[in-house]
Amino acid sequence: MTVLAHEIMTPSIKAVPQSWTMDRLARFLTDNEITGSPVTDESGEIIGIATLKDITEFRWNADRSGSSAENQLSAEDQQEARRLRMVLFEEMSKVPVEVRDIMTPIVLSVDENTPVRDIANLMMQEHLHRIFITRDSKITGIVTTYDMLKVISDEELTKRCARND
Repeated sequence: MTVLAHEIMTPSIKAVPQSWTMDRLARFLTDNEITGSPVTDESGEIIGIATLKDITEFRWNADRSGSSAENQLSAEDQQEARRLRMVLFEEMSKVPVEVRDIMTPIVLSVDENTPVRDIANLMMQEHLHRIFITRDSKITGIVTTYDMLKVISDEELTKRCARND
């Protein structure tokens, strides 16, 4: 018998509001020992996902050195461009970045009765670490790479997955 999504999913999902600051999100993820969370709008509907990678990419882009066009400037002009960029980012840092500003607005999901093998293929194809599980278009859980490891560590689940039903 094929292993289905609902058998390995984590049913409790810790979602965050889109209005939280990026710093609050980082604390939340760290405190809950997770790497990502669904993002909800004011009515509680999931509208995206925010991850530690999103936070890292935002900070990386803010701290990165100049563009290739900047490399064509004289050394003095490059120094002035860096100074202006630092002033700009310093001012931007005074305005809190909200989760809505860094989240990925795409929510990929599969039905609770989707075979785990199909989920693994989708996660690999799309380079995902988590995918939402639904019943009647409502999110009921999440399957993460950690949940997929359960399949490997549980001998019975591994045997069931290996069979082609």
